[in-house]
Order: sequence, then structure tokens, then C-alpha cells
Amino acid sequence: MVNCVVKNWQGEEVGEATLNLKVANPENAEHIVHRAVVRQTTNARQGSASTKTRAEVRGGGRKPWRQKGTGRARAGSSRSPLWRGGGVIFGPKPRNFSLKMNRKERRLALRTALASRGEDLLAVESFASQLEQPKTKELAQAMERWGITPGVKVLMILEEVPETVYLSARNLPNVKLMRANSLNVYDILAADKIITTPNAMETIQEVYGD
Repeated sequence: MVNCVVKNWQGEEVGEATLNLKVANPENAEHIVHRAVVRQTTNARQGSASTKTRAEVRGGGRKPWRQKGTGRARAGSSRSPLWRGGGVIFGPKPRNFSLKMNRKERRLALRTALASRGEDLLAVESFASQLEQPKTKELAQAMERWGITPGVKVLMILEEVPETVYLSARNLPNVKLMRANSLNVYDILAADKIITTPNAMETIQEVYGD
């Protein structure tokens, strides 16, 4: 169970919110969260690096010079890996780095990671109406009132991402916006502070609270 304080736009405490999430056993928690992070970061790799072997490099069909009598080392192709412009030995080829993980395990890892961030979780009453037009400065000042130190990495989890909030937050270099129904383990663990709303917490409970 995760309990957090609920604040309003002015930074005043107005209540508490709770997330009741089923998490992994303490002896397995670190292992399953680690697997989920490795899977996410590994699956993000494109695997598109490619080099040409001596068989794929253009040219080199003619023997550069005769076998004997020149005083130079024998050579059969100008596309030998020993030559400039030649092929690459054991170079990278396109490959699939993706790892598999059961859906139940992924969801369990996500709940466990989120529950572990209880001390860094803060709920704020829905504040989209406070931003009548995009104002990065107003949002930054509000975050300071909420107790967020400038410069820390913040993950802001909202039920919906209104345009005014998106435009206000996109110029804050350490703030990342995310919808409550599309969370991932890496961003939850990478953030120093997590800001959400009571409505977003209800969505998280509904979507992930198995």
C-alpha cells in the first residue's frame, strides 16, 4: 500500500491518497524489477548497425598484381580486410536484441517499482484549470510550492495531458509527462520525484491494481 499527501495548486496539504498495489515478495522484488528494466532498455536498441564483409564490398574482382616477381606480398583482391577500403572482419550485422517477459511479470514489476517510490510520490489536485494558457514559469513556480527542488528529475503522471500542461512543461528540461495508463518501469525508477493527481491514481489503481 502506498500513501501520499495531496496538495493544492498553492502547495497546501488538503488530504491523503492511497494506492493499493499487489507487489512482489521482498526476496524476489529486486530480481523481477531488474529484469523488467533490462528488457525495456534492451528492446529500445535498434540493432541496425551493419558493416560489409569482403564479399559485399564493391570491386576487387581483379588480382591487383601478379603472384610472383614483384617483390611485394601476394594479393588476390583489393577488398581484403587488410586493405584500406576492404571488408570488415566480424563486424556488426543487423540483429534483434529484444527480450521476452511474461505480461504478468511485467505488470508485477511495474507495481513493485511504483510501490517502492512511495516516499517520493506526491499527489496534487487537478491543476489544468489553473493554467488558462501555457506558462512554463507558472508551472515551475507551482512545483517549487509543492516542495520540488529545481533541477531534480520529475515524472508527472496525469490521467489526461491537456495541451496547456503539455506546452507549459515541455520547456522544463527535467520534467517528463506521462499518461497514467501507459507507465513503464524505467521512467518510474529514473525520476527523483513523481507528481500525480488523485484522478490519475484512480486510473493507476484501475489499470494496474490486480
